[in-house]
Parts: sequence; structure tokens; C-alpha cells
Amino acid sequence: MTRDAILTDLPSEFPTFATVLRAALDQNDFTGWMTFPVNEAVAVRGAESADRALELLAALTPRLTAESAIRPFLRADLDLTLRTAESWTSNPDPHVRRLASESTRPRLPWAVRVPELTANPARTRKIIDALRFDDSEYVRRSVANHLNDVSHHDRDLTIDIAAGWARQPDDFTPSVLRRGLRTLVKKGDPEALRLLGYDADAPTHVVGPELTDSRVTVGGHLEFRYSVANAGSQTAAFAVDYAIHFRRADGTHSVKVFTLSRRVLAPGEQWSALRRHSFAPLTTRRYHPGSHRVGLQINGRPHGLAHFDVAEPSHGRPAPDR
Repeated sequence: MTRDAILTDLPSEFPTFATVLRAALDQNDFTGWMTFPVNEAVAVRGAESADRALELLAALTPRLTAESAIRPFLRADLDLTLRTAESWTSNPDPHVRRLASESTRPRLPWAVRVPELTANPARTRKIIDALRFDDSEYVRRSVANHLNDVSHHDRDLTIDIAAGWARQPDDFTPSVLRRGLRTLVKKGDPEALRLLGYDADAPTHVVGPELTDSRVTVGGHLEFRYSVANAGSQTAAFAVDYAIHFRRADGTHSVKVFTLSRRVLAPGEQWSALRRHSFAPLTTRRYHPGSHRVGLQINGRPHGLAHFDVAEPSHGRPAPDR
């Protein structure tokens, strides 16, 4: 692999190895995906020189984020690596500041897990607290995703962090919290909903979901109409989601919640829409023929439930999307 070729061709002593790579940074065309295996090589060659290797990865990350290459250092020496990441939160380069948040996410996609972070996600709180006011949307989005990762492992910590941010908001706090609390909102967590301005007990009149067809073919779409009305006497915000109860191979069902819309409705105001949900084959989900269900979820509360059947197309299962 390319990483191994780099390790073979470049000097074996880390200081000389690092000097070669820093010289490469003087070339503007040394950028993009070609630097990915370079980052991985740094993680290997710098294992015994963690402080200098992390410094080098911070220099490389503006060319292509080095977040995955940080993970081995987190696993080997969490304290050192977190101290280094905390120092990056004041770096003038937004790519480096984002690296502080993104590389330390408890559930960083496509990266090795760090058991100590999933067991104790509070270890990274200083990092996201320092970056949540960042003037770069690129950085703030990572902070929000980081908070959402935390919510998978420690609900109470997530609420505590979010509540603290909500007490001292800036112009960007609402959008960071919306993204950071999205998993808890889909779970109907009342405190997460309250922090975002949604009242689980808001008077609501809901119609639907009304299916246009109770049979869906794999490769086709589920289509349903619905309406939500504010039945109260005050303007209210509504988080409108829907949940599909997917049939498993053993006949049981697993539920997945999808976002529909976020609406502010005046007293008596109604909002209606049509939703199409694709049942195109995916590599990440297999559709099993038989009975499925779909229901609405308004401010975390379930409303309505419609049954539909999923069937294979007559010509057989289509090839999954790639």
C-alpha cells in the first residue's frame, strides 16, 4: 500500500522523516488525497515521537484533514494527545482548530474507536467548549457533530453541555445545538427538545400519515401525506419527524427516525406536505419483504401509524446503490 511505500522510501529516523515532509509542504501541488497515506505514515513512524508527530500532523491537516491519523495517538497516550488537541483550539488556522474537535470525536466515522473516549466522553469537553464560539462554520459543524457523538454515550453530559451553551448563546448557538442534539430529538428527549424551543406538550392536531399506496416495491418509494396544526392559543415551534418500523429477517421490527421539517406555527395555523421515502437498495440496509409501519413524531411524541407491505420487484432484487 502507499503508506508502506512511503515508510520504505523515506528516512527511518523521525526527525529526518519529518524534515522531508515539511519540505514537501513548500510545494502547492502537495495537497488533497495524495497526502492521506502520508498522514497515515506519520502515525506509524511517529509512534515513538508523539509530540513531534502531532505537530507535523497539524501542519499537514490544511492539505487534507489528518483526523484519522490522530486516533492511534489517542489510543496510545490519551492525556498527551488531548493536551495537544486543546492547544490547537487557539490556532489561527481553522483547519487545525477543526482537527482538535474532529479527531477527538467519540464516534468519528471510518476511524478506529478510542475506548476511553466512548467510556468517558467528558474528556473532550474542554475542546468543544473552547470551539463552540468559533467564527468558522467548518469548525462549528465539527463541534456540533462531536456533541451529537457524545449523546450516543452520555445523555446527561450532552444535556449539561448544551444547557451551558444555551445560557450564554451567540448568533450561531441555535444552529450548533440543533445539529448537536439531533439524535436526542429523534429519540424524543424532552430536555433536548426544550433546549431547542420545542414543547412536547404543545397542543397539536395531526392528520396522517396517509399512504398513497399500502404496497411498496423494493426500488420504489413510500409516499404519504400529513398535516400538523397548532391547536394552542400561542405561537409554537414544531419538530416534525417520521419513524419507519423496518421489518427484520426474523419478523421483528427496528425503528429509524427521519427528519421531516422544523416549523413555527401561529395559533390555528396548519402545515401540510407530501413525503416520498426511497426504498432503493442500499449497501447499509437490506429490505425484508412483509409488513412495515410508518408513523409521525411531533416534538418527540408519536402520532398516527400506518401499515404497508414491502415486496421484491417481479424481476428480482436490483443491484444495490454504490
